[in-house]
Amino acid sequence: MTIYDGLIWGGAVLTLIGLGALIWCIFTVSRARSKGLEDAQLRALMQRAVAVNMAALAASTIGLMLVVVGIFLAP
Repeated sequence: MTIYDGLIWGGAVLTLIGLGALIWCIFTVSRARSKGLEDAQLRALMQRAVAVNMAALAASTIGLMLVVVGIFLAP
């Protein structure tokens, strides 16, 4: 296994972690909206979900960049 393989597989894992977090955000917000929570409770949950969503997007982006760099650098 070369360093390029490590970049590709590491990036793929990071991308999948980010994708899993995005799916978690979707389900969490949809469940909260269907429960009919009070405005303050829904707002607090949405703030947490937005923070996780932004981190998940960043992780997915960095993971995909690692995959692309690994592919371009591989001999």
